[in-house]
Amino acid sequence: MMSAVAEQHRDERGFRWPVAVAPFQAHIVPVSWKDASQRALAEELYRTLQAGGVDVLLDDRDERLGVKLKDADLFGIPSRIVVGKRAGEGVVEYAERSQSGAEAISAADAAERSRQRAAMTLR
Repeated sequence: MMSAVAEQHRDERGFRWPVAVAPFQAHIVPVSWKDASQRALAEELYRTLQAGGVDVLLDDRDERLGVKLKDADLFGIPSRIVVGKRAGEGVVEYAERSQSGAEAISAADAAERSRQRAAMTLR
């Protein structure tokens, strides 16, 4: 069944898992795991989402951002949160895999949007 879903929900970048069957509902991608403020915000978001019942993947690899983003697209997790240079301000980049583009929003708003998308599986 999963192969049929994967076949129907993909594009040139990879999978686009429907929320109901996605292996994770949110994907946190810190630009630099070595940066203390990015790592701290990413870990805080991770704990917040887990506490809210969201299955979340934290990319803690020491890889270039391009590699991480390409992998994120390939994995097809419904919500992606990129923690970058504005981590100290509490601002992240939020994107949904099913749509193009991303927007800069507060980490709290990104967590809430991810929780709302994950809650769609319960309806």
